[in-house]
Amino acid sequence: MRQGLADSFLEYLVAERTAPENTLKSYASDLNGFALWAEKKGLVLEKMENENLSEFISYCRKQKLKSTSINRKISALKQFYKFLLNEEIIEIDPMRDIVLPKKGIYLPEVLSEAEVEKLLDSPKTNTLMGIRDKAMLELMYATGLRVSELVNLKMNNLNLDVGYVLTTGKGDKERLIPLGQAAVNWVKKYISEVRHKYLKKSTNTVFCSRRGSAMSRQNFWYIIRRYAISAGIKTISPHTLRHSFATHLLTGGADLRSVQMMLGHADISTTQIYTHVTPKRLKDIHKNYHPRG
Repeated sequence: MRQGLADSFLEYLVAERTAPENTLKSYASDLNGFALWAEKKGLVLEKMENENLSEFISYCRKQKLKSTSINRKISALKQFYKFLLNEEIIEIDPMRDIVLPKKGIYLPEVLSEAEVEKLLDSPKTNTLMGIRDKAMLELMYATGLRVSELVNLKMNNLNLDVGYVLTTGKGDKERLIPLGQAAVNWVKKYISEVRHKYLKKSTNTVFCSRRGSAMSRQNFWYIIRRYAISAGIKTISPHTLRHSFATHLLTGGADLRSVQMMLGHADISTTQIYTHVTPKRLKDIHKNYHPRG
């Protein structure tokens, strides 16, 4: 396997999909085993066909691997080729017709409102980098942006006077998300007091690193983990704030369709995953509106 592709894929899983460490190790092992099989067959990973992947799965079954191990390998390959497709390294997903057996529902990691407050209060705002980090955390929790959307945000995407941010998500779809006053205030403070002091060259990117270059997904991943440790809360990733944003909106009474629009989900079924963590809200609705509540 071209090591660069593997590393990029695993970094993507960490930054965007909040994959736990044991999953990363398993996927790395699965992809390495697949690459060795492909090498023996004289196959190139970027040029795999559907029948090649089916042959590999049959090979795994002949090795008498447990069904859970085979399913995990299928999942790893599905994720890997979906990543290559999104990155435009391949044009057709060879895993598109291979079905993964249904498994349990994935439940996202979510912070409590108190934990979010601790996290947002962690940056030392008497320093330039603390102001920057505070602005990024406030903006992410206020909008539910994906980390890639946050680090690629441009100055002309912000309308702080009105309180909106325009972002481009998956499938190059634009969406407009409202900002709360706390996020507006901290982003304004960052732009007026910090940003111009770190920029090394003319750029339209909102957030920059210490070196003056655009912030990377990995940079922000390390930043948020450091503040989580400082706040004394569980280890998290940037996507945890996105999950918390959606969950707290639904808990507070927001309708599912509005949350779907703010998250940029193409299908509302993707947004419905967050309804599992709002039992109190559902109980209140039942009590208030059901004739026998």
